[in-house]
Amino acid sequence: MMGEQLGRQDRLFYEFCLEDVVPAEHLLRRIDSVLDLSWLRRDLAPYYSHTGCPSVDPELLIRMMVIGYCYSIRSDRQLCQAVTLDLAYRWFCRLGLEDRVPDHSTFSVNRHGRFRESDILRKVFESVVCRCMEAGLVKGEGFAVDASVIEANASRFKRIEGAEIDWTDAERARRPVREYLTALDGEDTPTNPERPPKALSPTDPCAAWTTRGRHKVMFGYSLNYLIDTEEAIIVDVEATSTRITKEVDATETMIERAEARFALKPKRIAADVAYGTGEMLDWLMGRDIDAHIPIKDMSKRKDGTLSRADFVFDAGRNVYLCPAGKTLRTTGRVFAGNTLYYRASKLDCERCPLKPRCCPKAPGRRIPRDVNEAARDHARALMGTEPFVQSRRERKKIETRFGDLKWNLGLTRLRLRGLSGARDEFHLAAIVQNLRRLANLVAIPPPRPLIA
Repeated sequence: MMGEQLGRQDRLFYEFCLEDVVPAEHLLRRIDSVLDLSWLRRDLAPYYSHTGCPSVDPELLIRMMVIGYCYSIRSDRQLCQAVTLDLAYRWFCRLGLEDRVPDHSTFSVNRHGRFRESDILRKVFESVVCRCMEAGLVKGEGFAVDASVIEANASRFKRIEGAEIDWTDAERARRPVREYLTALDGEDTPTNPERPPKALSPTDPCAAWTTRGRHKVMFGYSLNYLIDTEEAIIVDVEATSTRITKEVDATETMIERAEARFALKPKRIAADVAYGTGEMLDWLMGRDIDAHIPIKDMSKRKDGTLSRADFVFDAGRNVYLCPAGKTLRTTGRVFAGNTLYYRASKLDCERCPLKPRCCPKAPGRRIPRDVNEAARDHARALMGTEPFVQSRRERKKIETRFGDLKWNLGLTRLRLRGLSGARDEFHLAAIVQNLRRLANLVAIPPPRPLIA
């Protein structure tokens, strides 16, 4: 016969325990077993007043943010509603059935205030990296670096052409604009001094106008990851404007910070061809780090004449020797900031039988050489070796991190504005990715009991 629900909601007392309803294999239960925030209140204590009413527990706010980025809940309002309704979320946040969930406005107040002043999200990220190191997931021998473009919270249809904006007083009062104007006067300017931006966003001027994102043109920020290639653990993260020069500079910052914070110094680092600048390669060689980076060779000629590879460089004498045995010398003057020119004598070239194959249209042969060509030669010598090929295979792991970020975590467009907002979002995303990786590899749930 047809059944009828007999349950009632008119009981006065219930025996209910959240611990019993969250499955042992639940992702949040496994993350909770590897997440330690016991130090959080101690580090944030100087940023709270010693008088007044008790504040919302900062650990509760961080745990709710972790849930938001773990389950792609981008809105603070929706996050508060989800924690109110979901029992597993309440359990992870240490909330009982009758405990109130903080108001959504509490997140913005703390995020723009004491959280940024204390750089607490960076500290949480570093504490998670330390847990990964304790679990043996970070080997520290091989690193990989890359950047991915994330769309900024700025409309690509509302832009101002050029690099100058006549800011009004109301616009100057906005946090992203104020941050941008302050950064212009500092050492780490968000723009490229050698090439002014083509367009600026009036709502988020730190974002760069780029064609590298998911749209043909848009404003975006670059998410820079430095990963350990053993288990693809993110050992550092940095937010920059979407410009190649900024991404290369961020690599040096992340490597130095990983050594200072975690005593991690890799033996090799893998990256794509965009990172193979002379300055970057020289910087890596000076620190005894093998650069497993493909190097563009622009010296080969396609017209059948002699290329630079046909000339021998004598480092001791700082000269080039041509196939005929003549010498090409340099004045030492640097052009375009990074190029030296070695020139042969006009008299030597006029008498040389190889002139039709060497410099048929010029009175004498000229060879350009990068000031960091020694580092480029060192990197070229590594190409094709077995460690280089292995690093190129392992470098693909960083692409999986970006794919997981955009596909599983849904971080394709930022919600916060300004470089500090991008930095907050990128830190939280890296925290969640490392926690999920750590939980999947270390926090193995107990086997389910067999049912007879």
